[in-house]
Amino acid sequence: MTPILTFHGAAGCVTGSCARVQTGQATLLIDCGMFQGSKTLKALNYGDFPFDPREIDAVLLTHAHVDHSGLLPKLMRAGYEGPIYATAATRDLCAVMLVDAGGIQEAEVASLNRRNQRRGLTQVEPIYTAADGKAIMPQFRKVKLGEAVAVAPGVTATYWEAGHILGAASIALEVETDTGRQSLLFSGDIGSGGSLFVGDPQGPQGVDHLVVESTYGDRDRIGGDAASRRSALAEELKAAHAAGGPLLIPAFAVERSQELLVDLLALMEEGRAPRGDIFLDSPLAIEASKVFQDRGWNAQAQVNPFAAVRPSENLHFLDRPWDSDGLEKLSGWHIILAASGMCDAGRIRKHLKRLLWRKEVTVLLCGYQAVGTLGRLIADGAPRVSIQGDEVRVRARIRKLEAYSAHADASGLVRWVKARGPVAGSIFLAHGEPEATAGLKRRLVEAGLTEDQILVPELDEGFALAPGRALPQDRPARRLPPQAVSRLDWHNDRAAFNLALNAALQSAPDDAARERLLAALQAALDAPSDRRSGSPAPPDAL
Repeated sequence: MTPILTFHGAAGCVTGSCARVQTGQATLLIDCGMFQGSKTLKALNYGDFPFDPREIDAVLLTHAHVDHSGLLPKLMRAGYEGPIYATAATRDLCAVMLVDAGGIQEAEVASLNRRNQRRGLTQVEPIYTAADGKAIMPQFRKVKLGEAVAVAPGVTATYWEAGHILGAASIALEVETDTGRQSLLFSGDIGSGGSLFVGDPQGPQGVDHLVVESTYGDRDRIGGDAASRRSALAEELKAAHAAGGPLLIPAFAVERSQELLVDLLALMEEGRAPRGDIFLDSPLAIEASKVFQDRGWNAQAQVNPFAAVRPSENLHFLDRPWDSDGLEKLSGWHIILAASGMCDAGRIRKHLKRLLWRKEVTVLLCGYQAVGTLGRLIADGAPRVSIQGDEVRVRARIRKLEAYSAHADASGLVRWVKARGPVAGSIFLAHGEPEATAGLKRRLVEAGLTEDQILVPELDEGFALAPGRALPQDRPARRLPPQAVSRLDWHNDRAAFNLALNAALQSAPDDAARERLLAALQAALDAPSDRRSGSPAPPDAL
C-alpha cells in the first residue's frame, strides 16, 4: 500500500508532537508528546488516542522534551507493549523526565480534586503516575547516530544529529512499498548550530518526503552565537542587579537550565556579572544535570561544557520542597531558576505568585512561550494574571532573551531544508503556530521551492505519500477545529474577564456605579437561554 502519514499533534501548534506512519506492513509513531497551552488543548492529553495503541509496532523518539515524549506512559497504559527507539542520552533523560511528569500529574490532580470536592465537581484521575513513568523504561531500545536500524517489518530508521538538546535526533525512514522504497525524513526539533553544548544539525541529502519543524519559521533571532548570547545575558544580569531585587528565570528543566547555569557561572567567574547566589529550584533539572555530567561530552569541541554544573559556593541545588520554601526569606540580589519554562507547572508558579507584583524583581523569559500559557500572557504584557486562582498584578521587570532558544530561526530552517534537497515529494511544515508556518512557507518559496510542494497539516490530518506528492486523505471527526489549536480559549477569556471585572469595580467612582455594573452583568446572566449561544460548559476538569 501507499504509506499514510497522519499528524496527531504539533499541527497548528508547537506541542503534542506525534506522527503516525502506516506502511501496510507496520504502523509506527514518531514521538508521543504532551500538549501544552490552553486548557482546551491540554484536554487532549486526557482523552483517548485517535488510534488504537495496541496496533502500533514501534515508537521512534526524536528527543526527551515532554512535548515529544510526555504521553509515552499513557500509551503504555492504553496497551502499547512495543519498543521505543531513542538515543542513549534521550533514554537517560526520559528516565528522570517521565517519572517527574507523572509525579507532577499526581500532585496537581490531587490539588485539583481538593478544589473540585469543595465545589461539588467531578473528581479526575492523573494522565499517568510516577510509577507509570518508571514502568515504561524497559521498552526503550538504544540507537546510535548514523547507524541504520530495522525498527519494523519493511522499515529501516537512521538517526541524525539534530543539534537541539542532548540526545536529540532527526529520523530518516526507508520504507518498502509496492512501488519500491521511499524515504521520509522527520526533522524533530532543529538547533541553530555553532553551539558548545550540542553538535551541529545534520541529515541525509535527497529524500522523497520531508517533515520539518517551524517554531521560529517567521523570525530571525539576534545574537544566537555563544559569545553574543553570553554578552546579552551579562547585560540582563547587570540590569536586574541594579533594579535591587532578585532575578527569576523560568527555565526548561532539560538543556535550558544547564546551559544557563554554565553561562551564569562563567560570567560571574570572569567578573562580567555581579556575583550572587544561584538557586536551581527544580528536582527534574537537578536529576537531568547528572545525565549531562555523564552524557554531555561534545566530541566536536572535545569538552564536556556541563562539568561545572554541580553544587558549589555560588550554585545551590534545591531538591526538597522545604528548601524551596526557604527562598521566601531572602531579599536583595540572588538568582532563581525554576521549571517549567512556560510557567504552566512546577515551582515557578509559586515564585511568580510571590514575586511578580514587586517592581524591584526581574523575570527573564529565555524560551518559547506557547499560546495560552502563563508565560505567554506575561511575555505579551498582561498587567494582571491569575495564578492558582489568585489575582497577581504584574509590576516586575519582564525581559525576554530569545538567543537561548534551542530551535533554529527562520534562516537556519531554510538552510537545513535546502541542505536536505532535492526533495522529490512534499515538505510538511509542523510544530509551529500559524504565523510561523506561513512565514517559513513564504521563505522557502523565496528560496526556490514551489508553493504547491509545501503542505501545512491540520490536527489529525492524514496524507498518502504517493511518489512525487502527498495526497490529503479523508478524516474522521475532528478532535479540535483548527482555530482552537493555536489561540486562547474560553478559560483564558474567563480569567481575563475576572481580572477586568475586579479592576473595573476597584476603579469605579462609588458604590452606586459598582452596583449598576453588577446589575448589568446579572441581567445578561438572567437573559433567556435562546439569547445566549452555545451549550453549557463542562466542569473545569484540568
